[in-house]
Amino acid sequence: MARVLVLTLSAVALGALAVLAPPRPLRAAGGPLAQEEKSLTGQFLVATEALGDPRFARTVIYMIRHDGSGAMGLIVNRPVGDLPLAPLLRQFGLDDQGVGSTIRAHYGGPVESGRGFVLHTAEYATEGTERVAGDVALTSRPGVLGDIAHGAGPRRFLFALGYAGWAAGQLENEIDVGAWITVPADSALLFDADDAHKWERATARRRLTI
Repeated sequence: MARVLVLTLSAVALGALAVLAPPRPLRAAGGPLAQEEKSLTGQFLVATEALGDPRFARTVIYMIRHDGSGAMGLIVNRPVGDLPLAPLLRQFGLDDQGVGSTIRAHYGGPVESGRGFVLHTAEYATEGTERVAGDVALTSRPGVLGDIAHGAGPRRFLFALGYAGWAAGQLENEIDVGAWITVPADSALLFDADDAHKWERATARRRLTI
């Protein structure tokens, strides 16, 4: 059985956090997407001003999965604090010698807040890595933190805790009522450290329909 990451952070009031395998595909009533409906996997889902849920106000979500059973994504513009890497590596028997760096944690969404994910550029792959779309992959095993700490990890990455999830048809309904827009995603905006301006920049990508 693959190991899982359990992170404890005293500097940030997050309690016990865990990096596990990605959740199983969301299951709900409903068949596959209609042929004319395009999967949003690998796209940005951007909250509009019409969205009333404060958990998602001005969020940018990178879509990890979208099919007939539902959808899943990670909020990528809400940093919550920095985790020291050395104690995390020690928890999993990984080499922490000379490691004094930290990793920034983001609020990935309200579902399973103890579950963590590392989104990263796809030139890197290890146990637990799966390609999402284009130049973006997802890794969820402890080794990725060891590689990051020792300079052998992905070129660019984002660590998120928790995720956003929708049942079948739920996200489509929210888009229809104007709560979200979808725009093209790329690694430049996804991994940019300027989280404060990601929402404005993603919103500016909206296509005008005349």
